[in-house]
Amino acid sequence: MAAQPLIAPSILSADLARLGEQIAEVEAAGADWIHIDVMDGRFVPPISFGQVLVAACRRATRLPLDVHLMVQEPEGMLASFAEAGADHIHIHFEASSPVERSLQAIRDLGCKAGLALNPATPAAAVGELLPLLDIVLVMSVNPGYSGQAFIPAALPKATTIREMLDAAGGRALIEIDGGIDAGTLPAAQAAGVGVFVAGNAIYQHPGGVAAGVAALQQAAAQPVSP
Repeated sequence: MAAQPLIAPSILSADLARLGEQIAEVEAAGADWIHIDVMDGRFVPPISFGQVLVAACRRATRLPLDVHLMVQEPEGMLASFAEAGADHIHIHFEASSPVERSLQAIRDLGCKAGLALNPATPAAAVGELLPLLDIVLVMSVNPGYSGQAFIPAALPKATTIREMLDAAGGRALIEIDGGIDAGTLPAAQAAGVGVFVAGNAIYQHPGGVAAGVAALQQAAAQPVSP
């Protein structure tokens, strides 16, 4: 688990007309990473962002860029996202083959390698891949659209992955994405999650972006019950 909980605002929920400002706002509020959802219209229905936007985010912030590739056959675009400024690149277990080669390629590019698991994909999928992983991204909604309700079944999966990592001496972080807010974060933290992606809970918070980040930080600061 991360030494302290990390908050990763998802720009999928940001006001793209003011993206630079909105990234600056979450950075000033104490966010840790910027999460960028790349969708190709094939692996998931929407088409969202690409390398050009990642490069724009790189110019807007020094925070690590956490790039989540929700794309089919990501192998051919890993280098271009690394060149655009990605610090972490997540591929989906369900969309890449062979997964091992892609994870190693991400590391060879100087980025942290992440493996994302859809809600229906079991924890066992990461088993033999643990030595290649810097981050395991547990999806707590079905990938594609922001604003979906949190899927509680993600929690026992996260716990199992945490146990697998601990047993193997792995240092990978567990990240969770989907339906995270001040209400769902504590249970995810108790399950072994260390990185929390949040979109609407930050960018649509009634008190504003800084209040959204603060609410998550306060939730993460509460004592964690196993």
